[in-house]
Amino acid sequence: MACDVVLRLVNVVKIYGVGATQTYGLRGVTLSVCKGDFIAVMGPSGSGKTTLLNMMGLLDKPTRGRVYIDGFDVSKLSPRRLALIRNRKIGFVFQHFNLVNRLTVLENIELPLVARGVPPSKRRPKAVNALLRVGGEKSWLPKKPNQLSGGQQQRVAIARAIVGDPEIILADEPTGNLDRVSSRQVIEVFRELNKQGQTIIIVTHDPEIAHCTRKILVIRDGKIVSEEEPDPSRCIINILGPQEGRD
Repeated sequence: MACDVVLRLVNVVKIYGVGATQTYGLRGVTLSVCKGDFIAVMGPSGSGKTTLLNMMGLLDKPTRGRVYIDGFDVSKLSPRRLALIRNRKIGFVFQHFNLVNRLTVLENIELPLVARGVPPSKRRPKAVNALLRVGGEKSWLPKKPNQLSGGQQQRVAIARAIVGDPEIILADEPTGNLDRVSSRQVIEVFRELNKQGQTIIIVTHDPEIAHCTRKILVIRDGKIVSEEEPDPSRCIINILGPQEGRD
């Protein structure tokens, strides 16, 4: 069935090093991501998961092949042009949150808007709305990130990722540093955002997280080797049940 393709990789190869030290990060990956997709990428350590995410997030360029955003080939753009596209099209969520502890929660969420030159009077309401969308609380806004729990910090990181209304959210092991209850709460946030139409790609090693998505891609040795249908009964939300404590 045809879909609105927002991100496409065509025969993407990534080689690191030269000569005898040459290694392959990706070996000819072709992949289309449709608007509204919710995809988990799984694979063993060193399989190419992070390299793939870096390509999709325009953080690295392919050695060979093409990367398209909204049908536009971005493979050969300058770093400055790539940075502009990243800021407007892609939101990132990381395992270690990557929040700035010297800034308040509000200031952290506003950062993508600062980079765009959005004035303070317009940044604050957008940041507050983003935090509320991910289940955060206004009482967090004046706090520093290290005053929050891990699960709360990840909600703030997701709010920062969505504040600029990106087309795509890329999440690299977003529950890797969280306990199971916090992990469930974070994946619930992602599922709710996806229900609202957000396109989300998660790299994870945790099957209980992967089975909460709509599609699982398995990567090995730099190649996507299979596409699997998630089993909702293996999703952490259904395993823990709806009555677990809230962060």
